[in-house]
Amino acid sequence: MNLTGPRKCSPNCRKFRCGRKALQFRNRKAWCRWTDEPCDPRNCSYAMCVTRRLLPNGICGESLRRKTAERRPEDESIQVIRVRGKVYRKIGEREIF
Repeated sequence: MNLTGPRKCSPNCRKFRCGRKALQFRNRKAWCRWTDEPCDPRNCSYAMCVTRRLLPNGICGESLRRKTAERRPEDESIQVIRVRGKVYRKIGEREIF
């Protein structure tokens, strides 16, 4: 895990894939044959990650830490939902708590 902060996605990553299969390496640089420009995952809509960690702004999701927060139970009021039709026939009750 990278402790210096989130890192940008790179076409050199072994988990990076091009949706158009247009990624080509020319002189050690990633090149897109589709647009005939250098590959830039931040602006490309066909850039993908095999592990589905590519975030929309081009940041690698594997370099981020998750933030967890404790959730307090909401008001303990019970909401009653009235049902009818197929749901009533399946569960046999008119109200669900």
